[in-house]
Amino acid sequence: MTVTQTLIRFPEIRLEKRDAHKLRGYFGNLFKEHSPLLHNHFEDGSFRYKYPLVQYKVIKEVPMLIGLHDGAQLLTELFLKIKELQIDGRIYPLYQKNLDHCQAQAGLIQHMKTYRFENLWMALNQENYKHYRQLEREDEKQSMLGTVLKNNLLSFFKGVNIWLEGPIVATGIFTEHTTQFKDQPMLAFSGEFSANVLLPDLIGIGKAVSRGFGTITRK
Repeated sequence: MTVTQTLIRFPEIRLEKRDAHKLRGYFGNLFKEHSPLLHNHFEDGSFRYKYPLVQYKVIKEVPMLIGLHDGAQLLTELFLKIKELQIDGRIYPLYQKNLDHCQAQAGLIQHMKTYRFENLWMALNQENYKHYRQLEREDEKQSMLGTVLKNNLLSFFKGVNIWLEGPIVATGIFTEHTTQFKDQPMLAFSGEFSANVLLPDLIGIGKAVSRGFGTITRK
């Protein structure tokens, strides 16, 4: 099975990881008439409660946009219209921008594949955060995060219309961090995991993936 994927990079510009949501704000406003996929809100202001098909990231200081399926087609159409970036009132002229468009393989595989989180993974919602904080033993926490990870992976495949004909097996080692999200301290995780699934490089899993959280790369 395949996922249509478009990746736009701006290799001459350097930003901080925390600037990913500013990319989302800029492009979501610049092209707001084109599609709710750019900002995950419909015209009436309601939220699009589905896996984000356009994601904004800063990886190794390089800003980038990733589109999947309809989001991939949308970014391809908008590529030539992107002339500059405006972040925090500063204008960045775009002398160089790269577009990669491909059909990425995805789905269950017969062996375990290892992935690393390039950006922190926001695994927990309000409900399971309380449960996580009640756990005292590290092995219990790691086990719970493994279950959350499998659910996150299932959400990704559902979001790109891939239906798996078998269970996901996933294990990992995760480290706690505190990060800022909407000016609030949030618990998030670094680490790596192995799973019996093939995932496209640089997609996000978990919460807030449109803002760059949970971005994975293959090892």
